[in-house]
Amino acid sequence: MALFTRKRATATATDAGRTTAQRPAAVLDADPALAALTGDYTIDPAHSRIGFTVRHAMVTNVRGAFGTHEGTLHLDGADPARSTAAVDVTIASVDTGIADRDAHLRGSDFFDADTFPLMTFRSTAAERVGGDTYRLTGDLTIKDVTRPLTIDLEFQGSATDVYGAERVGFEGSAAILRSDWGLTWNAALETGGVMVSDKVKLTFDISAVKTAA
Repeated sequence: MALFTRKRATATATDAGRTTAQRPAAVLDADPALAALTGDYTIDPAHSRIGFTVRHAMVTNVRGAFGTHEGTLHLDGADPARSTAAVDVTIASVDTGIADRDAHLRGSDFFDADTFPLMTFRSTAAERVGGDTYRLTGDLTIKDVTRPLTIDLEFQGSATDVYGAERVGFEGSAAILRSDWGLTWNAALETGGVMVSDKVKLTFDISAVKTAA
């Protein structure tokens, strides 16, 4: 993730009349405070959430999350484009608060968790959009179907926790069409429309702990 570039506090006279977007890339330098975060991180599942929201019966939203997941991040302050992320999600851990609905989601109509137990994401590119906002692109695999996914992320900051662990935090979201991954089950409503929308919003609240060197 391109987390380690910030605009210089001072600018040349030539830069003064330009907007940030117009200034050359050389004006963006590594911020030493953020560059110090360079390293490998492990996602802390106890303090992270991978969730989703989907429209139900055309009138309300159903929200859920995957309770079991693991992942790693590599943050590179010297070359932000080389930062990476990898996440594995256990499909059987899906939880919407309704046992029968969760069983349906795990079954062959939707995820077929017995045959395809994992949903995976592997990053392929990263960029800074502006400020603390970043864009991570990668490959999302569900039911052996792999398609590109772009996640907009906001860097929430870094801290040393009470146990001495260095942490970073991110919050992000993405929108997908579930049919692109073969999740096509639906039911027509008598009043028109369908039971479950094709569009799904994914949400990510990530806390990651730096791995000891």
